[in-house]
Amino acid sequence: MVEPLIRISHLSKIYHTADLQTTVLSDISLTINQGEFVAIMGPSGSGKSTLMHILGALDLPTSGTYLLAGRDVGRLSDDQLADIRNRQIGFIFQAYNLLPRTSALDNVRIPMDYAGIPDSDQITKAKQLLELVGLADRLNYPPHKLSGGQQQRVAIARSLSLDPAILLADEPTGNIASAQAEEIMAIFKRLNHIGHTIIMITHEQDLAEHAQRIIHLFDGRIIKDEII
Repeated sequence: MVEPLIRISHLSKIYHTADLQTTVLSDISLTINQGEFVAIMGPSGSGKSTLMHILGALDLPTSGTYLLAGRDVGRLSDDQLADIRNRQIGFIFQAYNLLPRTSALDNVRIPMDYAGIPDSDQITKAKQLLELVGLADRLNYPPHKLSGGQQQRVAIARSLSLDPAILLADEPTGNIASAQAEEIMAIFKRLNHIGHTIIMITHEQDLAEHAQRIIHLFDGRIIKDEII
């Protein structure tokens, strides 16, 4: 039997202040297999962003376990967690997070540069990834000369640069027009079709329906997990 890429068991997240305890996630259990395209939905305050931070090794649960490719994330050192974030997870944010005075090509090269990959290999791969997302003719354009949808495509290409096991997309169409949002969803579906595992946070039902599976959160709990 193939081990799931992600296995979360009885996971909870509680934040403490001086005299207040807030439970953000409560007894979450789920598995996600290699190659799935999963949308996580829920209203504001449902815990979906906290769950994404834990999935991305940006935060740790208060209790329960998170196994990523068989490794217990909660038992890893800070350096090991940083390595997971850099090499196993590709992040795609609502705000794109591109360097403003840097070309599309060089924005995609950034993770490869930090990883010590030779410049010639960086350039070759960055060009391939930008072609994959439909920007072969925009290699030398800085973000301010690109539309919001095009900037998000650059961010997607950058997220793929180190061949991560998972793409984590946090409201990836929140800042772009609906027509461009559909183009981004088409890219995700194409990436998923060629084998990429995608986990997308969204509050929009029509976008979530592009995924194969929707996990619904409410008040920190999974209330529905449906294959569509």
